[in-house]
Amino acid sequence: QVQLVESGGGLVQAGGSLRLSCAASAGAFRIYVMGWYRQAPGKQRELVASITTDFSTNYADSVKGRFTVSRDNAKNTVYLQMNSLKLEDTGVYYCNVQGAIWGGRPYDVWGQGTQVTVLS
Repeated sequence: QVQLVESGGGLVQAGGSLRLSCAASAGAFRIYVMGWYRQAPGKQRELVASITTDFSTNYADSVKGRFTVSRDNAKNTVYLQMNSLKLEDTGVYYCNVQGAIWGGRPYDVWGQGTQVTVLS
């Protein structure tokens, strides 16, 4: 079973930076898309950024130019560098990984979530 471990959330002043990390367990085998979602209080979970196997990226309009998603395939890890943070970036950030285990069975798993709180 593929498991994800997230880290890097916390409190930060508006305008500051944080870096989130999400590592997939060794059983991940083939990882296709790695992404970050967030959920603010009272709102639906939304895509923040994603990155494919060939390093193509996709960003929500609200974070373009401020956030950068990257991945290290050797470490089965995806990162989210968040700069110029705004109050509206506050929320729980979830890592999502889609791939296939040895034998080809696909998986779509979520991390436990990490809280990001931007202070004024």
